[in-house]
Amino acid sequence: MTEPAPLRAGLLDAVPHGFFGRRGGASAGLHAGLNVGLGSDDDEAAVHANRAAALAAVVPGACLLTPYQVHSATCVTLDAPFVERPRADALVTDRIGLAIGVVTADCAPVLLADAQANIVGAAHAGWRGALDGVTDVTVAAMVARGARAERIVAAIGPCIARASYEVDDAFRQRFEAADGANERFFVDARDEHHRFDLEGYVAHRLAAAGVTRVTALGRDTYAEAADFFSYRRATHRGEPSYGRQIAIIAPAG
Repeated sequence: MTEPAPLRAGLLDAVPHGFFGRRGGASAGLHAGLNVGLGSDDDEAAVHANRAAALAAVVPGACLLTPYQVHSATCVTLDAPFVERPRADALVTDRIGLAIGVVTADCAPVLLADAQANIVGAAHAGWRGALDGVTDVTVAAMVARGARAERIVAAIGPCIARASYEVDDAFRQRFEAADGANERFFVDARDEHHRFDLEGYVAHRLAAAGVTRVTALGRDTYAEAADFFSYRRATHRGEPSYGRQIAIIAPAG
């Protein structure tokens, strides 16, 4: 197995963290690389080996916890490892020895930290979760734990970019119904279709929740096939399955 090399964000240097793509790992075929999707059709042993390799690259010896993601705006605060994965799309913890993560395949992974309070969060922000406020509830859970919004920094990892994200009128209307100003996250494409800036929208929601220091890695999961898994790309190619990448963060030990 080739050892994976995480992408890191300077704003999060004070805490262990990493955004991973598909490079490295033990999976083969359609899932070739560092597929960490527990719900994929990949070999289960390879998936667990990939998750262990990613964890070792960020915080060796920690316990990695990821939720059962359902495109919700639900965040769970953790004090200890869980037996059954909660149906949620964000996790928060301040417990040393726990590492939290989310998996994605076009949706935006968001890692957050208040380094002074040593409280971290991880959120899976697809369009539905982002619109419903998954980053809002993650920031609120961190504040409830003892963080301060003005101290929280956030990084948005690799996700589908606007140039690759074509949507229809009904999609756009959902966002404009929530806030007319959301029109700025769309540009016209072909007739009755638009391109949506998921990364920009997530950054906007973080700022609206009081997180003033936000960075985005600017990597396009759809276009960069050698580096990232993409649900939309796999669908357009007619492939029967697809892999997932992971983003991990942990309190500083």
